[in-house]
Amino acid sequence: MNNKKILFFDIDGTLLTPYPFTVPESTKDALNKAHENGHLLFVNTGRTKAMMPPEIAELPFDGYVYGCGTHIYMDNKLLFFRTVPNLLCKETVDLLRKCKIEAMFESNTAILYDGASPAQSDFGARMRKKIPMTDITKFNREDACTYSFDKFLVNMLPDSDVEKFRTFCDDHYTRFEHEDGIWEITQKSISKATGMDFLLDRLSIPRENSYAFGDSPNDLPMLKSAGTSVAMGNSYGDIEKDCTWQTTAVDKDGIYNALKHLKLI
Repeated sequence: MNNKKILFFDIDGTLLTPYPFTVPESTKDALNKAHENGHLLFVNTGRTKAMMPPEIAELPFDGYVYGCGTHIYMDNKLLFFRTVPNLLCKETVDLLRKCKIEAMFESNTAILYDGASPAQSDFGARMRKKIPMTDITKFNREDACTYSFDKFLVNMLPDSDVEKFRTFCDDHYTRFEHEDGIWEITQKSISKATGMDFLLDRLSIPRENSYAFGDSPNDLPMLKSAGTSVAMGNSYGDIEKDCTWQTTAVDKDGIYNALKHLKLI
């Protein structure tokens, strides 16, 4: 039987601290030791590749599961991808306009926004200042007929038609409702768990040799599916109830303490 261990890590709140978003030295040390011990290390994140922090790319990862399972890389090779079809993208944008909901669309190569949306907020303006984004209303005819995104974030405003959009999401997507009216919308049948399962199958690693580390509700699919799951000390949404163990917070040596506790380093 394959005894190789495979470890999956969320990014925000798991590998990265809150602002100013750094990787603790103890986390770097723990990951290097785990890799030296022969364990496979993967990022498993809601971020798409276009949103990958450079600090993470410097760590000793064997591969990446991006966009809640939409793109999977190992040894710099793309092994799997699935994106939202163009017609559904257009239908989604149209409904967001009608429901007066602000959105940021995430693809593997770019972050998009709708310059014609009637929903505008300070939050959206700040995000566009921080992150380079492309306005879909500026696409030429060919790009408008072919563009796609992998997932998206929405910002509910006081006059947004929340229930209408929630019904649409439940028909076409999977939603994670975060704090302050922010929703993370992902593809149906694709998740951090399916990304993890793809790699377990491809590498012939039994589930009991898989470990997952996360801090938020969008991590629950992989946490519930892993052989051993660890909630960070800064977790929210009561996810620790579905985990094997809870470590300390990301900025309190959480990853180092977890890998030590699990005898992976």
